[in-house]
Amino acid sequence: MAKLDHNGVSIHYEVHGSGPTVLLSHGYSSTARMWDGQIAALKDRYQVVVWDFRGHGESDYPADASLYSEALTVGDMVALLDVVGAKKAIVAGLSLGGYMSLAFNASHPDRVRALMLFDTGPGFKKDEARLKWNETAHKRADDFDARGLAALNTSDEVRLTRHRDATGLAGAARGMLAQQNDRVIQSLDRIAVPTLVLVGANDTNFLAATDYMAAKIKGATKAVVPDAGHAANLHQPAHFNRAVEAFLAKLPAV
Repeated sequence: MAKLDHNGVSIHYEVHGSGPTVLLSHGYSSTARMWDGQIAALKDRYQVVVWDFRGHGESDYPADASLYSEALTVGDMVALLDVVGAKKAIVAGLSLGGYMSLAFNASHPDRVRALMLFDTGPGFKKDEARLKWNETAHKRADDFDARGLAALNTSDEVRLTRHRDATGLAGAARGMLAQQNDRVIQSLDRIAVPTLVLVGANDTNFLAATDYMAAKIKGATKAVVPDAGHAANLHQPAHFNRAVEAFLAKLPAV
């Protein structure tokens, strides 16, 4: 376990194993602990980097609302790759972590060797759809303000987590879960690296988004994990890991 001081915000991260770097980003209100099964499967061949988003887990929970944003999260990811000595990485994430992986690639394609997008979506082209999403994100933030950690849901990727309090989750909902524009979805047809798009067969909220990304990203590999919901890596770890390892095995040598 280690801490990265990024412009005054402490970011918790862990490095496991050695080899080509895989950066794994968790979902909203989860933490790095959701990746323990993937760390175990990959660390003998890869340098696996996991971390807690700002406002989550063991990272700082800034009181200033302006310190939560997509751009700052992408900046945290750049700083993490720098501190572990990775000029390029296989950038991967689930749900919000997948969206931030796409945002990272849109801003820093030169740092990305491949993408792995798990149970996630690319945002919205239509302002009305984005507004509806953002209303839900702000309602979640208001619920954390009102009820504290009692407002956490009981999904599998969340039950593994420990947060010190709910202030960071509220800030992250307003600044990171809520989306400002269509930059990420408009970047899909410019993705120029091998990409795995994976979804749990029962993750109904993200099936259409998965199909959309697989169609828009040139040469994307699509995988559907049977009998799995939103946390496909936790519901069917063996199937999930096989899909990931098969994709990684086909990447061009570094």
